[in-house]
Amino acid sequence: MLAPVRTVAPATMPVSLNEAKAHLRVDHDDQDDLISAQIRAATAYLDGYAGILGQALITQTWRQEFGRFADHLPLPLAPVIAIVSISYFDTGNVVQTLDAGVYDLFADARGAHVALRPGQSWPATFRRADAVSIIFTAGYGAVADVPEPIRQAILLIVQRLFDGADTSIDVAIDRTVHALIAPFRKSPI
Repeated sequence: MLAPVRTVAPATMPVSLNEAKAHLRVDHDDQDDLISAQIRAATAYLDGYAGILGQALITQTWRQEFGRFADHLPLPLAPVIAIVSISYFDTGNVVQTLDAGVYDLFADARGAHVALRPGQSWPATFRRADAVSIIFTAGYGAVADVPEPIRQAILLIVQRLFDGADTSIDVAIDRTVHALIAPFRKSPI
């Protein structure tokens, strides 16, 4: 399984510039670019495949490739909203799109995965690392759908970045951020 690739980024950040400025008690526009960059950095720390949550926060589209079909095709992000398409390279090395009636999206304690519907079978594929490609959407939805503890964690990270280094404050913020996001972190089973 190759690393997933985000093909469509979220349309917005989970925390707005105005929310961050209110949290920071900033009432001028002089540092809007800086605060916006800090929101992006805080979001990147938590969001997506590389983020520590292993979750998509705002709706976004991803591509996951596999070397072949299998009984269980795991999707590396949560929450998965829908499968957009599954394509594959047939035995002639020609791209084909799999009929949506062949598979279903499932989610369990291990996360989201694609599996065959009863009575169906996977087609044969050409031998290559990217023989199967699943395009899927993931995320909580819009800004209002992102759990409030995650949004508060982003604001605290922005605050830490904005205020600069103060070891005693940094430790308190780190502990609070990790406490807020703990229920949302992917746990190994």
